[in-house]
Amino acid sequence: MSDLTTLIKSRRSANLFMEGIEIPDQDLNELFNEVKYAPSAFNLQHAHYVVVKDPDIKHKVYEAAQKQYKILTASAVLVVLGNQLAYKDIGRMNEGFLNLGVIDKLEYDMTVESVTSFYENGGPSFMREEAIRNASLSAMLLMMAAKDKGWDTCPMIGFDPEALLKELNIPDAYVPVMLIAIGKEDTRKPRPRGYRKPVLEFVSYNQF
Repeated sequence: MSDLTTLIKSRRSANLFMEGIEIPDQDLNELFNEVKYAPSAFNLQHAHYVVVKDPDIKHKVYEAAQKQYKILTASAVLVVLGNQLAYKDIGRMNEGFLNLGVIDKLEYDMTVESVTSFYENGGPSFMREEAIRNASLSAMLLMMAAKDKGWDTCPMIGFDPEALLKELNIPDAYVPVMLIAIGKEDTRKPRPRGYRKPVLEFVSYNQF
C-alpha cells in the first residue's frame, strides 16, 4: 500500500478533540503553503480561510454552529470561504505570464475578456456555485495535508452563514462553504469506520 493510499484511508472526520492542544501559526502557515496548490478554475484561487483560534471569537463561531462541542475542543476552527467575484482577479492572475513572455498582450486580453464573460454570463448563481466548488477542492486538499502533518480535522456544514458573515466581518462577495475543526483527535472511544459503498454502486461507465 502506498503512502498516499495509507493517508487516504487513515483520514477520518474527528468528532472529539483533545482539549488544550495549541496549533502553532507556523504549522498552519506550512499547511496553507501546500494548500495553495489546490486546483481552481482558471487559476482564480477562489478559496479564502479565516483561522479562528481566539477563545472569544471561537465561542461566537460555536454559537453560530449550533453549539457543536467539537468547536470548543478543537485547536482551531477554519472557516472556508469561496469568493463569488474571483473572476475579477483574472488579469492579476495572468500578469506574471504576460511579463515573462509566456503569453502576449493579445492572448492576455483575450483571456481576461473570455473569463470575465464566462462568469458574468453565468450570473450570480453560477458565481456562487463556482465559489463553493473551488473552495471545496481546496478544503479537501487541506484536510489531507493536515492529516499528513499529524493533525485531525472534521468538515462541518451545520452553521448559520449569516451569523458567521456578521461575527467575522466577512465581505458580501464571500460565501461560507464549510467549517473545518482541526486539532488532535481524542481516540479513547474509537468508532469503526462507517459503511462505504462498493465501487459499482457509485460508479457508472459511459452511461448512468
